[in-house]
Amino acid sequence: MENLSETAYAYLLLVPALILLLVIAVYPLVTTFWMSLFADALSGSANLGQFVGITNYVELLTNQRSYALPSAFMPTSLTPNGIFASALGVTLVFTLVSVFFETIIGFGQALVLDQDFRGRRWVRVAIIIPWAVPIVIQGMIFYLLFQPGIGFLIGTSQDPSLLNQLTWIGTTPLANTVDATSIIIVADIWKTSAFMALLILAGLQSIDRSLYDVAKVAGASQWQQFKMITMPLIMPTVLVAMLFRTIAAMRVYGIIETTSACTTVPSLSCLVVTSFNQRAYGTAASVAFITAAIIGVAVSVYIVKFADAEGGGF
Repeated sequence: MENLSETAYAYLLLVPALILLLVIAVYPLVTTFWMSLFADALSGSANLGQFVGITNYVELLTNQRSYALPSAFMPTSLTPNGIFASALGVTLVFTLVSVFFETIIGFGQALVLDQDFRGRRWVRVAIIIPWAVPIVIQGMIFYLLFQPGIGFLIGTSQDPSLLNQLTWIGTTPLANTVDATSIIIVADIWKTSAFMALLILAGLQSIDRSLYDVAKVAGASQWQQFKMITMPLIMPTVLVAMLFRTIAAMRVYGIIETTSACTTVPSLSCLVVTSFNQRAYGTAASVAFITAAIIGVAVSVYIVKFADAEGGGF
């Protein structure tokens, strides 16, 4: 050890972390990919357990697995044709819309909480409460809110509620893919905007306040201070928060299962679980690996944007 150079010693210290990374992250991914190369109950002419290479991927992406899966994964008015395209479309719509609004709302909440006013602690508690609600409870709340005859937001066809009359939502919204997806997006925004707010607030409070004092002396307006100081310095934190939420949104399952039982909002995770429950392990592994690959692409995009925001590069 004493004869090692500083560089070699630094690499040696990284060995335990690399081994842990291989065991936790790489090994499950490789195992999933290997499992996806074998035939299952949904495979065409191949025998169960037979090595079929990338056939599972080809049949999923070319819509040859439509049989034997629940009707929820069939093409919907919201998504393109094909079971995989249907699940991918729902997942992407959910991810893009929910992350966009969570970022906007979370940013607004963080800007409010960054101000010094009376009762700020109570406002923080009020914002955090939705984030503390378990997903099962959150799903049941929105399930009951939009159940005809139970939830006060939804009336019957004979006696529609005010919400039915003022919005596009029908009297049985959770039985419709577009309405159910909208409700689940609202439920996710309600819960996780607080997560975005707390991360962005941490970034706001790390900004050196003397910069604002200098800007005021120079005659900068509030908008100019926000544009020239706040935005550039907070952008890396915002991107990290968006990265976390994008990864979580691409894997969304709990809120969908508890609200619609994956029957009207078929996400990629729902397709994985449904295939797995039918012992279609090859199909489930294929969808899971594709989902991981999409998340990997999204993470790469965020890393590039993060490097640009910090003024650095690879």
